[in-house]
Amino acid sequence: MLAALTGLCRSTGTARLAAATTVSGLVAAGVLSGAGTAVADGTPLTEGGATATNNGLKTYGEAVIHEDGGDLRVSAGLFEMSVDGGGTLQTYGVDLHNPAQRDARYEETPWSGTSLGTNKNAGRIRWILRHSYPQVNDLAALARKAGTRGLTEQDAAAGTQVAIWRYSDGADVNAVDPQAEKLADYLEKSARGAGEPRASLTLDPPAVSGRPGHRLGPVTVHTTANAVTVSPPADAATSGVRIVDKKGKAITSAKNGSRLYFDIPEDPAGDSADAFGSGASTAELTVQASTTVPVGRAFASESRSQTQILAGSSESTVSATATAGWASQGPIPAVSARENCAKGRVDITAVNNGDQPFTFQLMGAGHTVPAGATRTVTVPLQEDQAYDFTITGPHGFSHRFTGVLDCKTQGAVTTQTVAQLPNAPSPASVGGSATQTTDLAATGASALTPLITGVAIGLVVIGGGVLVVLRRKDTTPDA
Repeated sequence: MLAALTGLCRSTGTARLAAATTVSGLVAAGVLSGAGTAVADGTPLTEGGATATNNGLKTYGEAVIHEDGGDLRVSAGLFEMSVDGGGTLQTYGVDLHNPAQRDARYEETPWSGTSLGTNKNAGRIRWILRHSYPQVNDLAALARKAGTRGLTEQDAAAGTQVAIWRYSDGADVNAVDPQAEKLADYLEKSARGAGEPRASLTLDPPAVSGRPGHRLGPVTVHTTANAVTVSPPADAATSGVRIVDKKGKAITSAKNGSRLYFDIPEDPAGDSADAFGSGASTAELTVQASTTVPVGRAFASESRSQTQILAGSSESTVSATATAGWASQGPIPAVSARENCAKGRVDITAVNNGDQPFTFQLMGAGHTVPAGATRTVTVPLQEDQAYDFTITGPHGFSHRFTGVLDCKTQGAVTTQTVAQLPNAPSPASVGGSATQTTDLAATGASALTPLITGVAIGLVVIGGGVLVVLRRKDTTPDA
């Protein structure tokens, strides 16, 4: 859920809690108490891409989930999301046992940061998306392939969601409408493997560092857009920092594969200077584009709202950022972090392009990165565990990482973990008195409050037992 997070941040006053639902025992005592004016803003940054708000289910039918404790009737179909900066996304859920909360914020996320990263059937889900509604909007042709009399948009959306749930959650689930059920069966049996789609827009690496008077980078653009707009640091006019190509030519636009550099003057001025004292400084570039987000991209939310997978996209605004840090002497760190669902942890990587070791503190433990080297600190976490911790270093260096490790689909569906969708139809029971009616796929903010409170208390206890492992790898200063 939390994608790559960039470091090299300057002090921003008293830290404020980010959007994570709970705070675990991972957080340093100073942050828990509200102290630490040198702690950077904890709002998570992403690898890049689209950021959107969930508007709820828009086209849907009904399905029945068969559980040991009985059957549950739920809404099943397409969600709609509004993209920051313009655009609309259509998505299906891939985490049946978590409600999808209306107005939850979602960020484009690699499969490795969600349950799809460890799901051998993730490629089959993408095949379903590419061969069903709304990518296939000729419903008569889709009905013929599925062997049905006909399909409405609601049938097509419900049948597609049911087929996805069978692969994403291993769920025993059926569509209520017979035509939707035939479509679900056809899609499930026909699905073949497909690879993860490319991100709509990312910058790699998200953080670089080096000496003033040099070009720092490269930062490579990866995008599905035809072109992206490159915005220089906000204080570029006074600091003299430019964004250039390999030859030193200033650039304002780029394309997939373009390599960007921060051109740092010998004596930069402006707000970016002296971010950490002793001449250490930072700057940030932003790239933005308008493009259709590839079908099959995952979207995750820090509010533990149900993970989504993209089924359709209008022209949408996508963006990404990268940070550079420099100093005339001493350690010059570049720090980033990424959730690793395959290993159940967060990997924090520190690159030191300075001429002295970079020593930082994390969760009460000290770690040292020699000059010209890279170190990765791994922080193992429990599934569904919220984390909130801060890296601190010399000259006021501080960066805070927050999020929730949400890597698995698990658990039984119960009325304690779901909520009724406002204004949604209230269908009659299916399968006798053992059937319960709910709208698991729709929203769940109010019903989740007791659950979240209990989880938060448990995570504060669990967090204290987390281990940190330091591993080494060699690198050159410009790696």
